Amino acid sequence: MKKILITGGAGFIGSHVVRKFVNKYPDYHIFNLDALTYAGNLENLADIENAANYTFVKGNIVDELFINHLFDNHQFDGVVHLAAESHVDRSIEDPLAFVKTNIIGTVNLLNAAKKQWKNNADGKRFYHISTDEVYGSLGADGLFTETTAYDPNSPYSASKASSDHFVRAYGETYGLPYVITNCSNNYGPNHFPEKLIPLFINNIINNKSLPVYGDGNYTRDWLFVEDHAAAIDLVFHKGKNHETYNIGGFNEWKNIDLVKLLCHIMDEKLGRENGDSAKLITYVTDRPGHDLRYAIDATKINSELGWKPSVTFEEGLEKTVNWYLDNTQWLHNITSGAYLETNKTKA
Repeated sequence: MKKILITGGAGFIGSHVVRKFVNKYPDYHIFNLDALTYAGNLENLADIENAANYTFVKGNIVDELFINHLFDNHQFDGVVHLAAESHVDRSIEDPLAFVKTNIIGTVNLLNAAKKQWKNNADGKRFYHISTDEVYGSLGADGLFTETTAYDPNSPYSASKASSDHFVRAYGETYGLPYVITNCSNNYGPNHFPEKLIPLFINNIINNKSLPVYGDGNYTRDWLFVEDHAAAIDLVFHKGKNHETYNIGGFNEWKNIDLVKLLCHIMDEKLGRENGDSAKLITYVTDRPGHDLRYAIDATKINSELGWKPSVTFEEGLEKTVNWYLDNTQWLHNITSGAYLETNKTKA
């Protein structure tokens, strides 16, 4: 039975990846390592927590000794590394936290994998999940490709760029078998409500303001989280060693247009008059280092591995809204902090 370590598996993207691997590969044993910081929520995995091929491990990738013991005890065949601090606003407030988790934590995992696989790396794989934000900001035209030069503009993207470089360096210096993917903005079920879409869904439900940065014309490429999990599965099993794949949703939206679409969908779902939710939109002072536009060219993963998104943004956004409206208790547990008590009892 292959042993696969998935880091950050109680988080948003990680929980979808853990669920997919546990359900799809009964001949794998999936170890979910998560520190259960504010963004980790074991309620995300309630449906598979008792699966025979699943084990949750509470721990922090910054703890080098702990990581070394974990690898020594379980002899992992693969690592899917998602654990990261990921909120740009938080990185502006506390850059060092991002250095510790995203850089030092990644190097701790690389060192442990290097040590364990030094005599036999056949069939082993270190899969590092990164972000399109490492490429910086685009103008009105163009797309990020796998060969776009790195040009990070926030402490978050700088920390992720550094971790990408370390992964590549371990591949070149030590022969560590790795793959890297850089993805666009994810959205979907189980997203912690500090990010735009779940935050605004919650605010609309509660008739709170919808704060839009600057003029609202910042543009992002949006990727449905279940499509991302499918891409991660594909790259982990079929991607070529020492390669990078960009994963994008082919869904570019200006923030203000996205918010207006979300307001329209929410008005329909909540039985409100069209335009009611849009009255909640307020424009707020822009944040420092705000990138104008991200857009991914996902041609490589499409042509080499056959992956493409399964839904349009409009379809995915409606699925997302339906999930939040059907799971108001989950949302309440997050916003009230009750999920933290659940984490304590389940961990």
